[in-house]
Amino acid sequence: MLRDADVLSLLLQRRPGHSLEQPFYTDPDLYQIDLERIWYRDWLMTAVSAELPKTGNYVTRQIGAYSVIVVRGADGIARAFHNSCRHRGSRICSAAKGSNPKLVCPYHQWTYELDGRLLWAREMGDDFDPTKHGLKPVHCQEVAGFIMICLADNAPDFAPFRAQAEAYAGPHGLKDLKVAHQSSIVENGNWKLVMENNRECYHCAGSHPSLCRTFPEDPRVFGTNPGEQAPELRNHIAKCEAAGLPSQFMAAPDLQWRFIRIPFLGGAASYTMDGKPAVAKRVGRVPFDDAGSCLAYHYPSSWNHFLSDQGLIFRMNPISPTETEVTTTWLVHKDAVEGVDYDLDRLTEVWIATNNEDRAIVEENQKGVFSPAYEPGPYSTTHESGVIQFVDWYARTLQTRLTGRGVIAAE
Repeated sequence: MLRDADVLSLLLQRRPGHSLEQPFYTDPDLYQIDLERIWYRDWLMTAVSAELPKTGNYVTRQIGAYSVIVVRGADGIARAFHNSCRHRGSRICSAAKGSNPKLVCPYHQWTYELDGRLLWAREMGDDFDPTKHGLKPVHCQEVAGFIMICLADNAPDFAPFRAQAEAYAGPHGLKDLKVAHQSSIVENGNWKLVMENNRECYHCAGSHPSLCRTFPEDPRVFGTNPGEQAPELRNHIAKCEAAGLPSQFMAAPDLQWRFIRIPFLGGAASYTMDGKPAVAKRVGRVPFDDAGSCLAYHYPSSWNHFLSDQGLIFRMNPISPTETEVTTTWLVHKDAVEGVDYDLDRLTEVWIATNNEDRAIVEENQKGVFSPAYEPGPYSTTHESGVIQFVDWYARTLQTRLTGRGVIAAE
C-alpha cells in the first residue's frame, strides 16, 4: 500500500525532464491520492453555459467519490450542489442531464429549490427546521461560457483565471453559442497519460493525418514556449491583437492555465479536411475567418480551442487508475442551422478521428507502462516542452500538498 511518504519519496527521486515512475500511472493508492490532492482541490471545467441555456436545465458529474449537480436557477445563475439528499443521502438526479422546475429526491420526494433551499419534506414534525437541510453547495463560477466547480472547502483564487478567460474567450461569445454535438469516449489510460498526450504534437505526423492538414506540428508555431516563437506565430499574434483579439501567450505563474492564439497551416480557417470554415456564421465578435485557434488549457481537467466559426471544449474526468473519460463539445452560433449553415459530419469529422487516434495511442502507452521493463524515459525538449510543463506542475503541486509546505528540491 502506497502512503503519502512513499509518494513523496518517488517525487524526490524524480528525474527532471523524464516521464514519471510506473506507480503514478498504474497504482490504485496513488490514483486515490491524485483524487484527494488534485481533483478534489482544484477548479475543474465541468460544463459550458450552452449546456444550461434555460432555468431548470441541469447536468450531473461524477468526480471520484463525489456526485455533483450543476443547475441553472430562475435568476439565471448556475450553481452546483452535492447530489445527495439531506434526508438519507439518495442521489437526487440520476440522469446525466435534464430539466426540472425543482430538484426532487425520488426516494421520499424531498423537494429543493434550484438555489438549493429545501422547500418541502413530508411529515417531519413541528421541530424540523428546513432551513438547516438545504443541499450542500459546491463552489461554482461561470465565466466566458465556461462553468467551473471546485470541491474543496476553500477554493483557490478564481479571479486571475476569470480575467484572462473573459479577455481571450470572451470575443468568441461562448455563452451565446449552442451545442451542435457532444461525444464522450473512455480511454483505457491514466488521466496523466491523456493530458501528456494532449500537451505535445511530437506524435501528430505519425498519428493524425486529418488534424495535420490544418494544425501546425512545429512547437514554435503552436506556442508551447513563449521564448521560441516562429515568425508566422508572431505575425499572427500581431494581426489578431491589432484587430482587438487578445493573442499573446498568457499563463498562470505556475502554468496551471494558459491562453495563446495560433495560426492554422496555409491560411486555413478551421479544423476541416479542406481548411475552410465549417460553419457559415462566425461566432461572437471575431472579425475575420482566419483568426486561427485560441488554445486554452486548465489543469487538471480541460483543454480548448476557440475558432472563428466554433468552440471546441475538451473535458477530461478520471474514472479509475487506468480509465479516463474525455468529452468533446462542439459549439456553434446559436442561429446556425444544421444542413444550412453547417454540415454536422464536416464539423466533427477531424476531431472525432483525432480523438479515436489519441485513444489508441494512450491505450498502447498504458499497456507499455504496465511492463516490468518500463522505466521513465527522457522528454524531447524541442517537441515535448508542454509535457514537461504539465508533469512539473503536477509533481510540484502534489509535493506541496503532501507536505503542506513549499517544494523540496530533489537531489
